[in-house]
Amino acid sequence: MHRRSTRIPDSVLTPVLCFVILVASVQQTIIIPLSAEIGHQLDVGPTAIGWTLTSSFLAAAVTTPVAGRMADLRRKRSVLLGVLGVVLVGSLIGAVTESLTWLIVARTLQGLSFAAFPVSIAILRDELTPRRLTSAMGVLSGTLGFGGAIGMVLTGLLVSEGTDYRRAFWLATGMTLVALVGVVATVPSRPSPGLGRVDWVGAVLLGVGLVLALLPLAEGGQWGWTSPNTLGCAIGGVVVLAGWFAFERRIEVPLVPPAMLTRRALLCTHLAGLLVGAGMFVNVTTLMYFVQTSREAAGYGFDANPMRASVVFILPGATAGVVASICSGALITRLGARRVMLLASALGVVGYGSMILAHDQSWQVVGASMFMCAFTSLSYAAMPALLVAEVESDLTGVANSVNSIARTIGSSVGSALLATLLAATAATPGSAAPVHAYLIAFATGAGCAVAATLLVYLGTAHRRTGDPDGTDQSASLASMSRAASAVFGSQSTS
Repeated sequence: MHRRSTRIPDSVLTPVLCFVILVASVQQTIIIPLSAEIGHQLDVGPTAIGWTLTSSFLAAAVTTPVAGRMADLRRKRSVLLGVLGVVLVGSLIGAVTESLTWLIVARTLQGLSFAAFPVSIAILRDELTPRRLTSAMGVLSGTLGFGGAIGMVLTGLLVSEGTDYRRAFWLATGMTLVALVGVVATVPSRPSPGLGRVDWVGAVLLGVGLVLALLPLAEGGQWGWTSPNTLGCAIGGVVVLAGWFAFERRIEVPLVPPAMLTRRALLCTHLAGLLVGAGMFVNVTTLMYFVQTSREAAGYGFDANPMRASVVFILPGATAGVVASICSGALITRLGARRVMLLASALGVVGYGSMILAHDQSWQVVGASMFMCAFTSLSYAAMPALLVAEVESDLTGVANSVNSIARTIGSSVGSALLATLLAATAATPGSAAPVHAYLIAFATGAGCAVAATLLVYLGTAHRRTGDPDGTDQSASLASMSRAASAVFGSQSTS
């Protein structure tokens, strides 16, 4: 009963955690529109600038599972405050440094912001009733989907040609400070009912394996896809990850229970997350490159500077993502997560497909962007509901951590494929790629949307339907009810 009397209203808690996720998403994409300005102001080349993005992805892959597991075992508010504290330090370093080395350090620390998502999902599962949880998770996850576009819009508004790129890092600093204050004021500090310890050996092995596996994706275009560095890192990553998996199966309290990667429903959801992550990168980044291309030189594009690209072409899509996120909870409650994924896939196919068929007018591109961003927001909203229906409450954080890693890998794969495609099809180094390269990228995005939904249906084919429409709502709510009962019981006995 004490637990219920001290519950924070979800009308307060959910918006605060959504802002935390918005901050995390902004941290990841503010660097994308700044590449040219950073190169000019620091006098460095594209390869060096690329590390400002690569370092963030690598840090996210290494730290997210550790933070997710700690959230299952420790006080979740403390873990979330620790993550935001590190991100704040990174943002401050980025705002004051004039060194590329320290900028990469700053981006590495900002990469920890990815870990805020699984921790926030675990907090929601502890604090909200099962009936309110579905809606809150949908909004929180949808925020992760459209937050990246918001970050690019804010960067475009703050940093125009010739202005100091550090303005974006000051923005990140201010937003992180607000998020820290919000978490202190609203998120309760409760002991976790989870038992066990953090598997630090497994964390090191997983971190090394992921770094080795992701480096070829990030640097293969520069190193050469068949170079010894690329092949050596890829093979080493596979070997280390295989050793990590074997180690996890042998210890009593693993960092990531093997079932997270072998149970069909969870594995298919993680693979779907990888595809949606790749699709999101195709949407936001490819669109940004496309609209900034000179039509006079390439025969397509809109000659947009970063500010116009963000406001005219990215902002409408981000707004559609916000609307989709707000609606996602009600849609998941009414239709079930699987049907929401099907709806998202349909929107994605319309968006990516329309970019293939019609992209000469600005309104055509804006409309396609809105459909693509809605696909990302709804897909991200559905995945935590699918995971929560399959795992116990003390594994919520680590389950969503694995899914976050999958999305990070998807973004890395999408980034590598896009960079390779544009470079390989350009007539000369540094020139614009032909329009068919972009059409291939958008077709790939449509394929990711369809394949992600097929995987979700394949993974949850065993789930019995409990309502007349055949949705998975009853299964999800039943699982969440069991989890909530376990949490309430642990709290009352303590």
